[in-house]
Amino acid sequence: MTTVAYMALWLFCFAVPWENIIVIPGLGTISKLFGIVAMGVAVLAALSSARVRRIQPFHAVALLFVMWAGLGAFYVADEARGLNKFGTYFQLFLVLWMIWELAGTPKRQLGLLFAYVCGAIVAATNTIMVYRSLLGSEKYVRRFSAEGFDPNDLGMTLALALPMAWYLGMTYRQPIMRWMCRGYLPLGLVAIGMTGSRGALLASIVALLIVPLSVTQLSRAKVGGAIVLLLLSVVVAVAFIPTASWERFATTGSEVTAGNMNNRMAIWKAGIRAFTDRPIVGYGTSGFNWTVHSEPHNAYLAVLVENGLIGLALYLSMFLALFLKLFGLPTLERRFTLILLATLGVALLPLGWEDRKPVWFVLGIVAAFTQGHLAVMAGAAWQQVARRPASNGRGGQRRPRMPLGAPVRNAERGPRT
Repeated sequence: MTTVAYMALWLFCFAVPWENIIVIPGLGTISKLFGIVAMGVAVLAALSSARVRRIQPFHAVALLFVMWAGLGAFYVADEARGLNKFGTYFQLFLVLWMIWELAGTPKRQLGLLFAYVCGAIVAATNTIMVYRSLLGSEKYVRRFSAEGFDPNDLGMTLALALPMAWYLGMTYRQPIMRWMCRGYLPLGLVAIGMTGSRGALLASIVALLIVPLSVTQLSRAKVGGAIVLLLLSVVVAVAFIPTASWERFATTGSEVTAGNMNNRMAIWKAGIRAFTDRPIVGYGTSGFNWTVHSEPHNAYLAVLVENGLIGLALYLSMFLALFLKLFGLPTLERRFTLILLATLGVALLPLGWEDRKPVWFVLGIVAAFTQGHLAVMAGAAWQQVARRPASNGRGGQRRPRMPLGAPVRNAERGPRT
């Protein structure tokens, strides 16, 4: 049953990057369908085994934030809209739980990362197809995106897949899957360029920092291959990204210097003024639109205005809880997760993405990935000590002492309650 639930979760993660391409009338996006199926099977698997994994501090903080958002839904001006956003938060927390419960081993965690990259390949390919379909048409379009997507949202979604693809392309054991991830790099960069999203461009630059930070951990052969792959990706991007996108990217510096940011600055100033009137608890979940009469274009500011300092503290605490766990990881895995979180942090700056699936998927997979590798390391340390029994000083051998932090139960599966 657990295997079936994991397969359903894999399909959900696969569908997230391209969910808007297929919308089911009366239900919503294709990812929502897969999420409902995955949740149902996951609950059945938990009930059949009568055991669930013990959650980490990250999950506890996430739950507190969702509960606080739930309270905020009852004092917002538009209660129906507030309850709808709270429902979204609750569903996203269930996604965190499913990833934690069903992807307890590094193999399954890599599988979910690969699922997201595969989904990004679908979205990037569809973007290029849309671009080609509009070539030569009378309709003048400067920005392109997959069907049903806003270019800024799609660009950020694809940018998050870049560090995942690079890490999997350098470490995955299956050759076909490894080359699929490597192939996403030029494909994803071209699609991101076609969106014309300046925010996605900045996020992509942060994401590609994984390249220089990881080469020291690779063999000479892999370093050579990595350099060739990176150069190929740059050449392909320069050759195929439309001129209109390059012209838009060139205005990034002037927008920042002028303090305009495509009219975002005025929205942010209005949000800060609104925050000063209700700094502690905010205007309630989804209250930003009602208060400022605009989309927030900044996830941190949206949480601050809607849920106050308490809500923002809880939201940022989720990132902090993950960050503090990363330093026990091996060097390559630590750098990968740091770059992935940094890319996510940049993605939240120009977009109101506080309640979007890609954000919570990244948070959930980083939590599972970190704990999975720490558990395997602790289990390996315990086995190493067990193979070297020490003398008890009386001619016999002393029973080896378990290393501090080593799990008592299955090292890969993690503690359960």
